[in-house]
Amino acid sequence: MLKTPLPLCLCAAALALGGCNQSDTGNTAEPDQSSEATDAAGEQTIAASLAQDSRFLAAARAVGLDATLAGPGPYTVLVPSDEAFGQVEGGVLTDTANPQNRGEVTTLLTYHILPGVILAEDIGQAIDNGQGRAVLATMGGETLTATREGDNIVLGDSGGGKATITQADMKKSNGVVHNIDRVLTPPQPGQASEQESPTG
Repeated sequence: MLKTPLPLCLCAAALALGGCNQSDTGNTAEPDQSSEATDAAGEQTIAASLAQDSRFLAAARAVGLDATLAGPGPYTVLVPSDEAFGQVEGGVLTDTANPQNRGEVTTLLTYHILPGVILAEDIGQAIDNGQGRAVLATMGGETLTATREGDNIVLGDSGGGKATITQADMKKSNGVVHNIDRVLTPPQPGQASEQESPTG
């Protein structure tokens, strides 16, 4: 059932991004989805495959997103390490179980979830097609910017922060997981994403 992660498969993200691209600088890649990427799968759901004591899954459970990650998908999930969670000072991540933080935690987590199956090689191809830059849509309606730094794929958030994909293409029955080394920060209400602003 698994197939080699060679084809382009960012169509779902590109489709979800549609409206965002209109305000972009034009340096955005929009790769095609292939049947091979759609067919890629593992035996477990994303929710079942995550470390059950991980901070990402604990936060997802606190706001009910674990059920989403156990659903049909498909999703591409960027999972920060526990160490990355620990580097975030203050804020909602220190108390994800607090009902008052539910909205912010949900916004933060959905910033780490992309629609469709997006493999690392597909992101790399999209970066090449976009002349060094690709914009990816998130489930939360925001965007991330993918670039290369040496052999690494780096994802930029709304405030200019960067996360490197440290382990890629962990295929699950309802999508794929990439581990990253930083918690990405979504834009605050009224704040435009840095990648959506003209760069000159």
